Amino acid sequence: MQTVRQQMVTLLFQEVCSARDLSQMLGIEEKEVYSHLSHIQRSVASQRQRLVVIPSRCLVCGYVFDKRKRFTRPGRCPRCKAERIQEPRYQVVCRNRGRPRNRGRP
Repeated sequence: MQTVRQQMVTLLFQEVCSARDLSQMLGIEEKEVYSHLSHIQRSVASQRQRLVVIPSRCLVCGYVFDKRKRFTRPGRCPRCKAERIQEPRYQVVCRNRGRPRNRGRP
């Protein structure tokens, strides 16, 4: 039996998901998903993987929240003040996928 975080990592490794998608698939509250994401980000780093955050985007003007550090969805757009914001999506990927590691050897 996997823990909730292990289940989340498995799902995020298979596909890109939003917090709402994860909460529905795992049967937990969306707020709980956000609290797990920061821990998942640290734990997958030790396994040569990383948590990729596909940033939120304003659906009115197209502003992308690419500098946002928090995992939660922003309340409104700083450019046009609209509240129609696409929620961020998350995925776990291998850190070295497609790139050979150079360890100082020719």
